[in-house]
Amino acid sequence: MNPEKVVFGFFIVLALTLNFGFVLGDIDNPAHHHKWELFAVIVVNLIATVLKFGDRSQVGALLLATSLVAMLQLTAAALVWIVAVYATADGLAAGTMASIVSLTAGAMIANVISVILLVIETFLLRR
Repeated sequence: MNPEKVVFGFFIVLALTLNFGFVLGDIDNPAHHHKWELFAVIVVNLIATVLKFGDRSQVGALLLATSLVAMLQLTAAALVWIVAVYATADGLAAGTMASIVSLTAGAMIANVISVILLVIETFLLRR
């Protein structure tokens, strides 16, 4: 067993599961989506993205692309949250929360694709 591959796979799967945990709940209810969970999702996705930089294969390029998409959407979600809380009088309204959760759901789809690619690559290496 290669410890580097274990760490790589761990962070990819952790990024997906944390992202799923944030998205789960009523889309417009701020009580179901915690800011620290979004922060954890962003940090773990950033670590997963950095780990993907070393692979120079075609699958590695696709893995990096999915990670960059996820980071872009998670960053946009965090910016929407920050603007809603600190720059508007409405605060964290239901519509704004729905936008944040929608952006993180898009990131979750990118993470699902990343995990599927990782599983496919693992199956191809075994043969």
